[in-house]
Amino acid sequence: MFYTRKANWLRAAIFGLVGAGMILGTVSCAGSAAPTATQTKPASEPTKAAQPPAAPGTSAPTAAPASSGSTTAPAAKVAKVSQPVNLTGAGATFPYPLYSKWFEEYKRSIDPNVTINYQSIGSGGGKKQITERTVDFGATDGAMTTEELQKAPGMLHVPTVAGAVVVTYNIPGVGKGLKLTPDVVAGIFLGQIKKWSDPKIAGQNAGVKLPDADIAPIHRSDGSGTTNIFTDYLSSVSPEWKSKVGVGTSVNWPTGIGAKGNEGVAGQVKQLPNAVGYVELAYAEQNKLPYANVQNKAGAFVEPSLKSTTAAMAGAAANMPADLRASIVNAAGADAYPISGFTWLLV
Repeated sequence: MFYTRKANWLRAAIFGLVGAGMILGTVSCAGSAAPTATQTKPASEPTKAAQPPAAPGTSAPTAAPASSGSTTAPAAKVAKVSQPVNLTGAGATFPYPLYSKWFEEYKRSIDPNVTINYQSIGSGGGKKQITERTVDFGATDGAMTTEELQKAPGMLHVPTVAGAVVVTYNIPGVGKGLKLTPDVVAGIFLGQIKKWSDPKIAGQNAGVKLPDADIAPIHRSDGSGTTNIFTDYLSSVSPEWKSKVGVGTSVNWPTGIGAKGNEGVAGQVKQLPNAVGYVELAYAEQNKLPYANVQNKAGAFVEPSLKSTTAAMAGAAANMPADLRASIVNAAGADAYPISGFTWLLV
């Protein structure tokens, strides 16, 4: 059950985490590390409650703290508790690599009496558990709908970071940087573009030897905020997707194979030749999977990165709604990566 007496400790922990995140700075993937970044790698089985945090010094998601673009902001000052406190949270797999490091850093640097256990079970599970008050906080990459909020009065969304959802693939002989237009991404997951050699793909990738092989789409099978970001993007660029499938943490997929969690999709893509899927960037990096440069609203093919994700959220502060539920997919700007999204703590 949810213990009201934990409210002040939880509030302190959240503000302490945001402060710790601002100290850690903008966190990037291996190969593009910011000088001040503390990095962590997603665990191989992050859905297990007993999974320990990743060790310091390894890879982290390309994400920037949503509260600030600064890497030098001071940590929030929080009162330490006088007795051991255990906080339990559950939800999105998307930010797990970063959260595991934040929670470890909070205990080490802010308050050793506070232990935060986070289970990466998917955004749908996070919404459900915090609504039912079986955890102290939830986490989601897909903001709760107005209908969901009516069942959870008093729920607050705290945006923590933004990250990139990448289109990752396993095409023998083809490396990172395949160029994909919005209509191609939608066409693949609608089941309309069936071959890697399709002229709509080949026409944008001169000099790339694409096989005349069937495309095998992989999608999430669980309630997923990553799916919410991806389908939000597809709905914003494809009227057909919007009318036939729509936006959600769980949708009726026109085609493809389901897998659980970001780690499950990455694993399926890695094992299956000619597969394509969508995951948070850290999971593609960890599994050494290539990913596409997707054409953005300005017409540029943009690589998902710390810089392009930050560019996508650049206008969010000026247009942030009072309840902090904002979408940044298909953002304007020549440098903006179009499949970007916030992730929230639910309190």
